[in-house]
Amino acid sequence: MRLATSHEQIHQQGLAAALERWLRPAVGFGHPRDVLKDPILEATEKRAVLSSWASDASAVQDQPTLRWLLGTPEPVPLADILEALDRLDRQEARDGRAQH
Repeated sequence: MRLATSHEQIHQQGLAAALERWLRPAVGFGHPRDVLKDPILEATEKRAVLSSWASDASAVQDQPTLRWLLGTPEPVPLADILEALDRLDRQEARDGRAQH
């Protein structure tokens, strides 16, 4: 289930859902590719979620190749997060070239 990320969703789902989303931005995402597919988040918001996920603060104790971001159902490989960030970079580069 997706939680509030826009004014319209806040109106539909309530302030509690919006606050949950703001405090735990990864709620509703099971994998980094889900962040990339999100039709509501802007690229900067996607980057913020993915960067938080890749952070050492999200590292699984004694398993440095895994990250478990608060609000996600299970740990994911750091490589998957870095791949999602790379895909986001490539997408932004393509979009930037298309606008010129």
